[in-house]
Amino acid sequence: MEPFKNKLSADLVRIIARLLKRELNAFDQSAFEEAVLSKLEALELKQRAQLMADEMDRVLPDDLGEKFWVIKKLLHPSSNGSIDRSSDYEGIAGWGMMPLGMIVSKHGLADFDLSFALMKEMTKRATAEFDVRPFLDADQGRALDILSLWVADPNVHVRRLVSEGTRPRLPWGMRLPKLVQDPSPTLPLLEALKDDPEEYVRRSVANHLNDIAKDHPDLVADIAEAWLQDAGPERRKLVRHACRTLVKSGHARTLAAFGLQAPEVRLNDLKIKTPTVQFGTALEFEMDLTSNAKRSQDLIIDYVVHFKKANGALAPKVFKWTKMSMGAGQQVRLARKHPIRPITTRTYYPGVQAISLRINGQDIGYQEFNLEMEPAPSTALAAA
Repeated sequence: MEPFKNKLSADLVRIIARLLKRELNAFDQSAFEEAVLSKLEALELKQRAQLMADEMDRVLPDDLGEKFWVIKKLLHPSSNGSIDRSSDYEGIAGWGMMPLGMIVSKHGLADFDLSFALMKEMTKRATAEFDVRPFLDADQGRALDILSLWVADPNVHVRRLVSEGTRPRLPWGMRLPKLVQDPSPTLPLLEALKDDPEEYVRRSVANHLNDIAKDHPDLVADIAEAWLQDAGPERRKLVRHACRTLVKSGHARTLAAFGLQAPEVRLNDLKIKTPTVQFGTALEFEMDLTSNAKRSQDLIIDYVVHFKKANGALAPKVFKWTKMSMGAGQQVRLARKHPIRPITTRTYYPGVQAISLRINGQDIGYQEFNLEMEPAPSTALAAA
């Protein structure tokens, strides 16, 4: 997979330089390209964006209105873009918005109306979800007043910005501590967007609620219960995604909102078929379960891998498995393979680990397995 930093490439630098030359009479295109390209290769994504932003800012007009007017003229004429859309010699779009947004957030706090008007145009060509956050941090009420006017905007990217830009814990974005502590100011915005015709917007609403759930689980459980009343399939999908962390953690009120009660089951067997797992292969296990209920019951069955940490303690990680409706007295046997291979988000340590089940939020069963990081010696090598 190509590194994200390559989204801000030498080709993009040359495109920006050509566009700046088009708008600025005294602009030295060659000097700009040399100033950026001489440093670009050694830098990571955000560093590249900052370098481009600094060099662009150096040649743009000092007056805020004139500065933002030039930036607007640099934007691609097509306003139906996405983050993966490429910039070209017609204008900047996609990842090219990143350095532009840094300039807006650096200077724009002095004029909210001018800045939000520009960010509205920028987000149509990618996203301004990171750039709007300093404004929320500086004057949350004023920023939300402006964003509230956009919930019915005809452009899907503008509507999504209302939700995505105000997420309390947006990945890669600055945290918004006031909204982490009290998310209630954004709830009217989410309410207005929950039945948006575009999945792109509804998915953002779900992720926003999932952010809130990390600090205010009962609040999100209340919202889930309310939104599930007379909900169609699209809203139900939104609420399920919004509550994914709460369901995994076994939050009782959230499970109840989905009609899930404490499981009436008996675990007959939880068997690890690979008691020693070689790193790069898979943990294989199966379980045998019987319903003790006198009626049908809906179950969400997840499994928990208890990974060994550097200090030797075990840390649980919940993984989705299956949903089912079990009849009275019904018995089921399920099997699963869980790959244990290199991933960027986890460091593995050898030794004893474990697995358990989580059914409707309740932990059931526990079996250990051993993880080996080094390849086992071959028979010939062992004999020697």
